[in-house]
Amino acid sequence: MLNLTRRLHNDTTLPVIGLGTWQMPPGEVTYHAVKDALEAGYIHIDTAAGYQNEEAVGRAIKDSKIPRESVFVTTKLESHVKTYQGALDAFDASLKALDMPYVDLYLIHAPWPWSDIGSNHDAGNIEAWKALETIYASGRAKAIGVSNFSPRDIDNILTEATVVPHANQIGLFVGNPQTETVDYCREKQIQIIAYSPLAIGYALDDPLVTEMARKYAVTPAQLLIRYTIERGAATLPKSTHAARMKENAAVDFSLQDADMQTLNQYVNDPRKFN
Repeated sequence: MLNLTRRLHNDTTLPVIGLGTWQMPPGEVTYHAVKDALEAGYIHIDTAAGYQNEEAVGRAIKDSKIPRESVFVTTKLESHVKTYQGALDAFDASLKALDMPYVDLYLIHAPWPWSDIGSNHDAGNIEAWKALETIYASGRAKAIGVSNFSPRDIDNILTEATVVPHANQIGLFVGNPQTETVDYCREKQIQIIAYSPLAIGYALDDPLVTEMARKYAVTPAQLLIRYTIERGAATLPKSTHAARMKENAAVDFSLQDADMQTLNQYVNDPRKFN
């Protein structure tokens, strides 16, 4: 499963299962997690400037002795940076922290600062996207995209874009199917990448999830990860434990259509995760 890939609309190959590093502390915890993931066969590592762990990610990849071109690395522009020059400078800082000449995917982390979720930054997002297009043209990012963008947010940048985003990384998990955004991105050939496929761990003990996992003789985590893959997404389970990383990648099974329908509709349950 770790060799399963999706092809972005610019023909860049994206490994479907990656290691998410959100909420991993900078330093040795992240370093050892990434090192363990690479040893387990992961070839897709996701980080962000906002996570403050880019340096540890880059160091672990370098120390692994795996050729740089064999690892897919994603990082992100901090959500409050909404100017052209600011985005260029932030990208340079990320490359320096990672100690890499390029990244495979660079994303605008959110359409608004995390300190002011939902605020309007249409003009700033267009400026930031223009910077990402410049970075992409330079070859220092093999693909570019967005994160946490709604269809409306993407439509905004498309008013002046010369490159359609290659990917949109969103919180996609059982209880939060993101149907409108998934359908929109499929139509635009924008690859969905699911972060928090385990609903930050909240879904692991849910009665529906645990019951369905027993039916397939898999763990709740494996069921939740497989759900995102069957939605057509790449997926970023997070773990700092080597054994769990291997478990999270052992998802070579299929969910029946009826069960997928049940999981897609679970957003209406009062126990939904959000």
